[in-house]
Amino acid sequence: MELSCKSEYALLALLELSLNYDKGDPLQIRQIATQQDIPDRYLEQLLATLRRGGFVKSQRGAKGGYLLAQAPWNVILLDVVNCIEGLEKKDNGSDAVLTTERQVVRGVWQEVQTAARGVLSAHTLQDLVEQCNAKHQVDLMYYI
Repeated sequence: MELSCKSEYALLALLELSLNYDKGDPLQIRQIATQQDIPDRYLEQLLATLRRGGFVKSQRGAKGGYLLAQAPWNVILLDVVNCIEGLEKKDNGSDAVLTTERQVVRGVWQEVQTAARGVLSAHTLQDLVEQCNAKHQVDLMYYI
């Protein structure tokens, strides 16, 4: 499992859509890109991938843009990462001699991957929305 900048940008875009989910209005790429500081062209490609994965839907027209295809509480972060990163299994040098040291390192790496999958599968977009709202409340309380 690899968590890349691509996954981070995809989660930020989905979080932005989630924060506006109750309004029901689509957001344009330019709005999402500006709000989350994501390059427009890159975001366009990510949203196309997310659309194919069933996470967002697009709406055409003057008031068009992107909306979540599912409620934020139904979108598991691991599913998003799998969609963005792809599910292909990377070859980790299977032709190399499997020495004791390599076995030990691979064992630890598998633990890391299992832990990462566990964390990502335990959280939804709604969890991120709630964390953002809680942080905004703390920040507001601090400045009052």
